Amino acid sequence: MRVIRTVSELRSLLRTERLAERTIGLVPTMGAFHAGHRSLMERAVAAHAVTVVSLFVNPTQFAPTDDLDAYPRDEQRDADVASSAGVDYLFAPSVDEVYPAGFATTVSVAGVAATLEGAHRPGHFDGVATVVSKLLNMVQPDVAYFGQKDAQQALVIRRLVRDLDIPVRIEVCPTVREPDGLAMSSRNAYLGTDDRVRAIALRRALDAAEAAVAGGQREAAAVERVARAALAEYAVEPEYVALVATDTLAPVDRLDGEVLLALAARVGPARLIDNTILTTTDGAPVSA
Repeated sequence: MRVIRTVSELRSLLRTERLAERTIGLVPTMGAFHAGHRSLMERAVAAHAVTVVSLFVNPTQFAPTDDLDAYPRDEQRDADVASSAGVDYLFAPSVDEVYPAGFATTVSVAGVAATLEGAHRPGHFDGVATVVSKLLNMVQPDVAYFGQKDAQQALVIRRLVRDLDIPVRIEVCPTVREPDGLAMSSRNAYLGTDDRVRAIALRRALDAAEAAVAGGQREAAAVERVARAALAEYAVEPEYVALVATDTLAPVDRLDGEVLLALAARVGPARLIDNTILTTTDGAPVSA
């Protein structure tokens, strides 16, 4: 595996790959790799002749109160993980390489970026949309891979790609979980022993909602109450618990077909998110 620091070197190498008609897969990341990241890499490696993983802790998607300085960083470990997964190129640019002096452009996606995470983290999705636009332009992949855990982010990126006619397919892969059900996240590293126990509340809330729907509940408010009660059992206060349309993120009153249940909560020093798709078409929920 080759580590690349500059856009010019990346483009030069990938130009050669493209001329040889090799397909390119991209996995955009902020590092601190876990099994969820590795699953995305392995999926890309299996599908493409060339796989690029970007490793860049993007400062523009962090609010002043967020954890930019504390965000876990271990490039050597990440490089080892990527290499063992069969990745061809690890693109690990500096902040100055991505945002050079005089950088003055922001990409903003309206609608789907305004609610949920967008409402609780102002400016977050502007930072995400901007850096992903740049990465897609730098790499020009055939397919880019993202995780379902960040369901809203995936929807924002799909809208971005559609609206700006970027020739790439966005593939969203299932959430990878710990044995007890906690969604894998780089921020799980912030959890101490007691908080790690409490963090399972998010998965328990999704389980409770799924059980309520399987039992015939179709009122969104009632399903939300069930999820909140499960969080309360672990003394976890959510920032939001929302049942929304999977394509627009508009709130729903009744479940009919597929509905996204999304939630966010602080557990000790970590802000965690999770979600599931509740499906009422056949009376049985399908987990993310």
